[in-house]
Amino acid sequence: MKIWKKILKLATVGVAVFALAACGNKTEEKTEAQAPAQETAVAKARTVQEIKDSGVIRIGVFTDKAPFGYIDENGKNQGYDVYFTDRLAKDLGVKVEYISLDPASRVEYAETGKADIVAANFTVTPERAEKVDFSLPYMKVSLGVVSPDGAVIKSVEELKDKTLIVSKGTTAEYYFSKNHPEVKLQKYDSYADAYNALLDGRGDAFSTDNTEVLAWAKSNPGFTVGIESLGDVDTIAVAVQKGNTDLLNWINNEIKELGKENFFHEAYKATLEPIYGDSADPDSIVVEGGEVAVAQEEVTPKKARKDMTESEKMDLEVQRIKKRMLEINDKIENYNKTNEMLDNLEKNVGELEKRVSY
Repeated sequence: MKIWKKILKLATVGVAVFALAACGNKTEEKTEAQAPAQETAVAKARTVQEIKDSGVIRIGVFTDKAPFGYIDENGKNQGYDVYFTDRLAKDLGVKVEYISLDPASRVEYAETGKADIVAANFTVTPERAEKVDFSLPYMKVSLGVVSPDGAVIKSVEELKDKTLIVSKGTTAEYYFSKNHPEVKLQKYDSYADAYNALLDGRGDAFSTDNTEVLAWAKSNPGFTVGIESLGDVDTIAVAVQKGNTDLLNWINNEIKELGKENFFHEAYKATLEPIYGDSADPDSIVVEGGEVAVAQEEVTPKKARKDMTESEKMDLEVQRIKKRMLEINDKIENYNKTNEMLDNLEKNVGELEKRVSY
């Protein structure tokens, strides 16, 4: 109720301030007229036709996250994501301008239109979906944790009082900050810096997508992925500016058509199989045609649940309670953020009212 009272009060004050401003001099009117120009920093999203007419599509990718997005010895963009986006550009009939992104800059580049498409191993989350529009998925992942052979971390409980390295703006940072505040996080802007920190011994372990840590451990003797799957199974998709339905629909149709030719298994074979070999099942990573296969445990029939042991039933109930607690915590956080925002707005309106009155 307090929030609604604040909103009502601010609306009343806003009307009064507007009325006073309307009576101001011409100089004030000119300033107000110029204000909208300062709010148009976000570039307008380009349609498919506009991209075709320009002959170039701007795509944000990683350049330090092999085997998904990296620069090879010849200075060329490579990786699973790039294999896909090269095909998008080919089917559009345009050239690609690749933009190197850090994890934390992915939302910004899609949101502001600095990139037409962001295809940087981008995990779909509700928070990100509020700011950008995601395509159909083309890959699925969960989190993994890699650590030195001499002190392998095999469970989250073993991370207590330890330092976990993460990259800023990643699912790993969000997951541990929200679910395991007891774990000390050491954050880096880029994946290269994060891996160097692990190699230098500045942290006890590093967490990111399991698909990546498995590949990295294979290429770096002396390290083991002690936790191969953590948290929910998430999907990877490309992102476009919010509301750019023209480009989004084209990408979704393209993903469906590519699925008919088993394109993403082809991409896996060309970019990921040389790294994983026989240690990974392509179907556990690849998503064809934007359709994610439902895991068996997600469709467990009632009879199977009935046959669960007491321990399994208790674990299931604990997970249900944890999920509910996280939902409640989200609502509390949103309430606090809204309240804080309204307090700041109230102060700003108060200052504006004083200046207009003067």
